[in-house]
Amino acid sequence: MASEVRSDNIPVWAARDPALRGPRFPRLTTTLDADVCVVGLGGSGLACIAELLASGVAPARVVGIDATVVGGGAAGRNGGFLLAGTADFYHDALAQFGHERARRLYALTVDEIERMATETPDAIRRTGSLRIASSDEELADCEQHLAALRADEFPGEHYDGPEGRGLLVPTDCAFDPLRRCATLACQAADAGARLFEQSPAIAIDAGEVRTSEGRVRCARVVIAVDGRLTDVVPALGPRVRPVRLQMLATAPTREIRLPRPVYARWGYDYWQQLEDGRLLLGGFRDMAGDEEWTDASTPSDTVQGMLESFLRERLRVRAPITHRWAATVSYSESGLPIFEEVGEGVIATGAYSGTGNVMGALCGRGAARWSLGMRPDIVDLLAA
Repeated sequence: MASEVRSDNIPVWAARDPALRGPRFPRLTTTLDADVCVVGLGGSGLACIAELLASGVAPARVVGIDATVVGGGAAGRNGGFLLAGTADFYHDALAQFGHERARRLYALTVDEIERMATETPDAIRRTGSLRIASSDEELADCEQHLAALRADEFPGEHYDGPEGRGLLVPTDCAFDPLRRCATLACQAADAGARLFEQSPAIAIDAGEVRTSEGRVRCARVVIAVDGRLTDVVPALGPRVRPVRLQMLATAPTREIRLPRPVYARWGYDYWQQLEDGRLLLGGFRDMAGDEEWTDASTPSDTVQGMLESFLRERLRVRAPITHRWAATVSYSESGLPIFEEVGEGVIATGAYSGTGNVMGALCGRGAARWSLGMRPDIVDLLAA
């Protein structure tokens, strides 16, 4: 076996294109005037900026800032899954949130995946996804999941193949999350929006966002942050918990062929294969106990050891591991995102409970419309 290379907490997405790894935009060091300031340049913040521009806000009146770099948090460090629905499987969401509410949320996320695929086609692969059962009990749950989808006329199919047994959701996709973030950021900047990296918000008040070196005077603020949401809005602390999610990636291999992303063991474990043959594997946070309820975003020996054992023993892949990385996300009490006004003229969205790729984009666009005086359906659907 080739010698193993371990990257220094760099996601495989950045390694595929080193130009995506570092800052592309300056620090905010002056005072600016804007109509809307967006705090966070991950998937939800960039979707918000795109929607503001599409809604007719003058590009020069839109400012976006980030504490690190574009896609530097979970938005550019996740497993690259675009899955419809909430953090709960569809039949569980029906039971928890009521039929009409859950159905409308699921329909909105299906539409959002299609929108994302049209918006950034170079970053997204239309693959569908698999939910694979790890036990007879979970296989029965997959049947309930599929029956609920079909009852509401959402696509879904029985699956029995090399990966195992379960269900196939054909509307889901795989994507390169960092490439999508970079594409949206460049599109916004090219249109004239003003973006700033390495500019953390240290104070947010009605009409103003301050960083350590500058400030933005603005009519409205959208906070679009997931993993570090409580750092920006401490008052949300009792309702939000940070969680570490971990992944690894191998060198390209032909030992296995996976045409679709796979969710397994009730969604705790997940893997996919890129077009170049690299295998990406994540999960096992539930098996590390309280160790993963943390805002630390560096890989741990505990979870990485379990990931490697699964890779070698369950998937039987011997290709060298080239990347190990982690990200911080936030989970809410209800499993639904935080999406609310947290101050005069200030809207916050985040705590996507592991579903930020699609739900974050949906909330980001909704936040843009809400900040402009409209009230999109998603506001009431996510209301506590």
